[in-house]
Parts: sequence; C-alpha cells; structure tokens
Amino acid sequence: MRTRTIFITIFLLTASFLKAQENKILFVMSAAKELHLKNGKTYNQTGVFLSEFYLAYKAVVDLGYVVDFATPEGMVSSIDKESYDLTYWKGKEGLLQEAKDFINSNPKFNSPLSLESALQNINEYSGIIVPGGQGLMVDLIQDKNMSEILKAFSQNKKPIGLICHGPALILSIPKAENPFIGYKVNSVSGFEEFYIENFVMKGRPYNRKIARQLKKLGLDYKHGKPKQNFAIRDRELITSQNPFSNEAFIKLYIEALKEYGIKKGGF
Repeated sequence: MRTRTIFITIFLLTASFLKAQENKILFVMSAAKELHLKNGKTYNQTGVFLSEFYLAYKAVVDLGYVVDFATPEGMVSSIDKESYDLTYWKGKEGLLQEAKDFINSNPKFNSPLSLESALQNINEYSGIIVPGGQGLMVDLIQDKNMSEILKAFSQNKKPIGLICHGPALILSIPKAENPFIGYKVNSVSGFEEFYIENFVMKGRPYNRKIARQLKKLGLDYKHGKPKQNFAIRDRELITSQNPFSNEAFIKLYIEALKEYGIKKGGF
C-alpha cells in the first residue's frame, strides 16, 4: 500500500510539472535598433511594434499562460518609435501607458532568454508568438536559431503566431525543409510596405516585398485591405497583416491554443 501511495504521488507531481511546463508561451522579439535603407539613410529606433506585442501578451496571460521572452543573444528588445502613436491604439488608448510601464519595469522583458536557450528548452512551450515591426527584418531573419525554432513548433503542431512583418521569418527556412510550403499565409501587404517606406521610414529597406517573396516560395498568400482587421489561420500557423489586425489575430490564436490544450489534456 505504501509503495502504491508513493507511486501515485510521484505520478501526480510529474503530471502537474508537465502541465505547468506546457502552459507557457514563448514570445520571440527583435532586439535591433536600426534599419539601414537603400538611400543611405538609417531608420533609427526600430524594433518591435508595441501594440502587436502587448495586446497579444495580455490576451494569453489573461488565459492563464506564463510568458517567456527570447531575443538574439538575450539582448533587451527595442520598441519601434512609430508604435507609440495613438493611431495604433484605437479603442485601447488607455493601454498605451500600461504597455510603456511594462517594458520599463517587467523583469522578464528586461532579462530575456537567448534564442539558443529557448531552442534548447523548446518542449516547455505550448505556442510561440513573434510580434511584428521592422526590427525582425534585421536580426531574427538572419538568426539560424529562429528557423529551427519555427520548424520545431510546426513539427509538434503547436500554435505559431507571426504578426505583420513576422511571416517574413518563414523565408529564412530553405524550401526543401520548410514545413509551411502550401500553407495559407498573410503578412504586411505590398501597399502597406509602400506607405511605411514613403511616409514613415523615408526610404526603402534592402529586404522588402514580403508578400511577393512568400508567394514565390510556395505559400498561398491572402490579404485584406490596408488598415483592415485581417488575420488568417492555416493549421498551426496564424498570421496577421498590420497593427490594426490585433483583434483578428488574437481570436484565431486563442482558438488554436485552446485546441492544442484539449489535445494535450491541458487548458
């Protein structure tokens, strides 16, 4: 009887530990601060788009998930200066100051994991979210750990959320080993890139025309109108178009998380 009791206790503790491990979401963030443009200028204070990050973060935390942050080399993520504009917080203006306070004081945000460390502990997470912003076109898209992380999540059919510029990271995976070939995908549209280049950054980056590149690689690109609340899901992949698409993205991502949780006997 005593042996049986010990066995049951060990089993319950192990099950509890595994459940806790799987109720975590990995946020991968850019730490780039500058984007060099073709006209010789530099777009300063680039990085992560704040609303795309913070609103998704709040949504998964409110569901009861724990969040870890990871960046290249464990550097503190930078925030795109454009994303402080109230234009991108319509209906949620009150959360802007909350988001600012968060990035200034949250211990995890200010002491992120390295991508290498996140990859080594990839089985701890139920899903991944990569917020958009020009910064990821500088560092994440060049980081070999990033492509391995995406492949690992896809292999295990865990929800993968790529926001705005985030779907460009799919391009970093060679076609022969790319699990997303044939998937429906969304991203920042060509027209929106044109607007950003001409009215925000005042110049064109070297890596652009994301939608065209995704189609050329073999993905089925879909898009909504500029500034439309548009996102799309295909299996484990959830992608969205712009900072105005947060609600659509969050809805689809949470649905995918709940489905994954049911399959794993979690949430």
